[in-house]
Amino acid sequence: MPKRTYQPHKRQRKVEHGFMKRNANHTGRLVLKRRRLKGRKRLAI
Repeated sequence: MPKRTYQPHKRQRKVEHGFMKRNANHTGRLVLKRRRLKGRKRLAI
């Protein structure tokens, strides 16, 4: 039987979806902006 698809790694998750990565480019900043407007408690990982 094959392994499950989601094999979590904290560092990898932070690097790919973290605040620094989001803030690093224009579209990522738009994502943060939308999440702020929506009132999200957490903006990124």
